[in-house]
Amino acid sequence: MHRKNERFVERLPLIPERPGLAYAVTTLLCMAALFARLVVENVLPTGFPFVSFFPAVILSSFLFGVGPGIYASVICGLISWYFFIPPTMTFSLQANTIVALIFYAVVCATDIALVNWMQRANYSLAVEREKSRALAENREMLFRELQHRVSNNIQVVAALISLQRRNVTDEAACKALDEAYARLNLIGKIGRALYDPNGQRLGVRSFMETLTEDILEASGRRDLAVHLNVDEEITFHPDTAVPLALIVAEAISNAIEHGFPGSDRGTIAVDLHKSDAGKLVLEVADDGKGLPADFQPERGGNLGLRIATALAQQLGGAFSMTPGARGGARAMLEIPA
Repeated sequence: MHRKNERFVERLPLIPERPGLAYAVTTLLCMAALFARLVVENVLPTGFPFVSFFPAVILSSFLFGVGPGIYASVICGLISWYFFIPPTMTFSLQANTIVALIFYAVVCATDIALVNWMQRANYSLAVEREKSRALAENREMLFRELQHRVSNNIQVVAALISLQRRNVTDEAACKALDEAYARLNLIGKIGRALYDPNGQRLGVRSFMETLTEDILEASGRRDLAVHLNVDEEITFHPDTAVPLALIVAEAISNAIEHGFPGSDRGTIAVDLHKSDAGKLVLEVADDGKGLPADFQPERGGNLGLRIATALAQQLGGAFSMTPGARGGARAMLEIPA
C-alpha cells in the first residue's frame, strides 16, 4: 500500500498534458465547495466566508498544479465575495471586504506555494530514486557479467590443468595436479555461492552444509558423516568468507585423507561459534586414526595445512592441529569476529 501511495504522489500533478480537463475538474471542486458552504450556512457563525473554499484550492493545487490552484483561488474568492461577505449578492468593495480578501489571498498563495514546493521536492526525489534504481540494475548486470567471466576463466584454467595432467606420468605430479584442480573448482563454487551483488553480509549455515556435501561428494566417501554445529547468528563479509571456507575445505579434506584411510567409517564434526573473548572459532574434529606421535605442523609437508595456516594469518588469526579429546584429530581456527 505504501508503494502504491508513493507512486501516486510521484505522478502529481495529474494530467498535465490535458489542461482543459484539469480546469474542468477544478471548476467542479469549486462548485462542490460552494454547495458545502451553502449546506452549513445556517450552522456556521458569522465571519467564515472561506471555510469550505480553502480545501478546494489546496486540492486543486495538489492534484493539478499551480495553474489550476490559482484558478481555483480566484473562482472561490469571487464566489465567497459575492455570496458570503456582507453586503451579500454584490461585489461591493468596503474596508472589511478588502481585509477579508487580502487575508484569503495570502492564505491561498501560501497554500499553493507550499504544495508546489512539495511537488518539486517529490519530483527531485523520484528522479534520484530512478537514478539509484538504474545504477543498482547496472551494478547487478556488471556483477553478473564479472561472475560469468570469472567462471569462464576458472573453467579455462581447470581445463588446462586437466590437459596437462594427461601428459604427466609421475604419480606425485598427477596427485598435485588433481589437488590443484579440486581446489580451483572449490574456489569457483565458493565465489558463486558467497558473493552477493548487494554486498550483504552472509549467513553461513546453509553454505556450510552445501560446502561439506560438495567435499564429501568430491572425495567419493559415502561411509563418512559430517555433523554441523553452526551459530545461526554468525555473519561475515565475503572477503572473510572465502578464506574461511577454504580453511574448512582443507581441514575436512585432510581429515578424510589422513584420518580415514581406506574404507574406515567415521564422523567429522564442524563447529563454528563465537568464543567468550569475542573471537570467531572454527573447529573441525574427527574420530579417525589421529595424528602421528611426531606430528609438527610447522615442519609438515602437507600443502593443505600450509594453505590453511597462510589463510589464517591473512585473516589475522591462527590455525592449529592437535589430537582430539576422544581420539582422532582436531583442527582449530581462531580469528577476530
